[in-house]
Amino acid sequence: MTALQKMWQLFVGKPLDPLDPRTRHAIAVTPLLAWVGLGADGLSSSCYGPEEAFLALGQHGPLALFLALATAATVFIIALGYNQVIELFPTGGGGYRVATALLGPKPGLVSGAALLVDYVLTVATSLSSGVDAFFSLLPVGAQTFKLATELILIVLMTGLNFRGMKESIKVLLPIFMGFVVLHFALIVYGVAAHGSRLAAVVPDAVHEAHGMSQAVGPLVMLALLMRAFSLGGGTYTGLEAVSNNVNMLAEPRVPSGKVTMLYMATSLAFTAGGIILLYMLWHATPVEGQTLNAVVFGRVIDHLGLGSSLARHALLAAVLAFEAGLLLVGAQTGFLDGPAVLSNMASDSWVPRHFRDLSARLVRQNGIIVVGVSSFLILLWTHGNVDVLVVLYSINVFLTFSMSLLGMCLYWWKHRSEGAWLKQFALSALGLCVTATVLVITLIEKFTAGGWLTVLVTSAVIVACLLIKRHYVDTRAQLAKEDGLFSGPAPAVDEAQAPGKPDPSLPTAVVLVGKHRGASMHALLWVNRLFPGHFRNMIFLAVGEVDAKAYDGHEHLERLRHVITESLDYYVAHCRRYGIAADYRIAFGTNPVLEFMDLTSNTLDEFPNSVCFASKLIFKRVNFLTAWLHNQTPVELQARLHMQGKQMVLLPMNVG
Repeated sequence: MTALQKMWQLFVGKPLDPLDPRTRHAIAVTPLLAWVGLGADGLSSSCYGPEEAFLALGQHGPLALFLALATAATVFIIALGYNQVIELFPTGGGGYRVATALLGPKPGLVSGAALLVDYVLTVATSLSSGVDAFFSLLPVGAQTFKLATELILIVLMTGLNFRGMKESIKVLLPIFMGFVVLHFALIVYGVAAHGSRLAAVVPDAVHEAHGMSQAVGPLVMLALLMRAFSLGGGTYTGLEAVSNNVNMLAEPRVPSGKVTMLYMATSLAFTAGGIILLYMLWHATPVEGQTLNAVVFGRVIDHLGLGSSLARHALLAAVLAFEAGLLLVGAQTGFLDGPAVLSNMASDSWVPRHFRDLSARLVRQNGIIVVGVSSFLILLWTHGNVDVLVVLYSINVFLTFSMSLLGMCLYWWKHRSEGAWLKQFALSALGLCVTATVLVITLIEKFTAGGWLTVLVTSAVIVACLLIKRHYVDTRAQLAKEDGLFSGPAPAVDEAQAPGKPDPSLPTAVVLVGKHRGASMHALLWVNRLFPGHFRNMIFLAVGEVDAKAYDGHEHLERLRHVITESLDYYVAHCRRYGIAADYRIAFGTNPVLEFMDLTSNTLDEFPNSVCFASKLIFKRVNFLTAWLHNQTPVELQARLHMQGKQMVLLPMNVG
């Protein structure tokens, strides 16, 4: 191991064995940890969502009571809808899987593309809001350093997520719990401190609504409330996170997912609704260089009567520091869910299959890199402006909410013969009405203020996915024709006439094979054609790549093992049938190149008079896209073996 490799391992942690059943248990997260890692996005949105909603009310502050109640109710409506998703899709996938399974592949693509853009913006928005909260403690002149701070934090968060979901959550756990405890205490005290006014809150709200209705009409009053409610839509982001990552929860997964959703919904409804009430009760108004949370919590802390100004400043600093910290934890959801969505879409060939790859730490490292780099670029483009970022990502949030709940409505309508279908249908329909309304209002209200860019970027992602899918479908169809020529069980072998075990002293062809039987047989037949009668032994090497799909459960790994072994038996039987001694070696791991190198080195040591062969797909149109969509394992292996002075021949296979 080189010094660089040692440093990298020290940074991300030691490799994990994907075949050890204890590993899955070790990396699975409990509901409490899932609440931290997956629920922080929703809870952290209380640092900016309620502010957007409250400010939209303008001079009609008493109406905030209706806004607080509607916010809390909406949280539970969406959470209950996603409980149904967890039950129906216990292997994860969330909004993308729901839309694909219940609405069709194309709606699934739209949902997946929206989620991808959303999670990139989740990271950017959470980090920007966190830095805003922290810089509320500093002089106005320090604002010039905000963007640089945000960019540095993205790099650090990206590195932290290479260690794995559970480890990254544990690092952030103290920040999360500190936020929960402090905000719970301040909200309860802030409301209780105005206990004498609480009895008048409802009459004041009703009076304000009645007066406004008389002055400008009830429709205008309702439009103001709906606009404020919609602009605070960022509050609900992150509620879908559990359904995306059910497969990462500790067993039993579905109950664990529901408990996590309960934690998330309760904490978010209390915090967001409570903060809106504080704004109203304490008459919070914007102050330059400070968030509205900083203003209202500062007033609550002043009311505590701690004595010295130093103590008051220290407590306010702690509150804002935990807000900033929680927003960083909220960015964690984007790093967890973005790669998960990419992985699910890769399984359906919408994005390159590389996004299913797992690192030695069993994390989807390619997805983490894409989310980190994309968030970095978004922050550079927007200069970390939270107002712009919230607009950009609240549209896609409610698009995916609406598509998921529409899918659930269709599901329950098709299953209306079941006893409790009407209750479930009504719940999904109610959620759909709420989320679709917010989506339409937000899109209209903010389209010219930056919402158009979200639509444009999401559309561009959809077009790119369609092109990738078409390429994969065409390539798969061509390979399927070749596979079909060699389908079925291994050919029968007359053991009396067939050769025995390979003799290490004889010329040997070491053939590296993949999952496509046609491509592997192509290599085998070309070896015999190019070197007739020369090689007396054939050794087949295969690696079962443990990617995100294969690691989804024990049964998937067993299926992978069975498919590969069945193909290897076919190759060996074919060789022995024609008088060539044959055998195979097989390995499993997350890095096919390293596993193939180990197999190859051991085999070449055992059979010194040998040459390696492998098929390489050749496309008529070679461009960046074709080079990126297909792994270059044979080329990389050839380069590594040549560096060691060992021979490897690539046999071209045209696939159109």
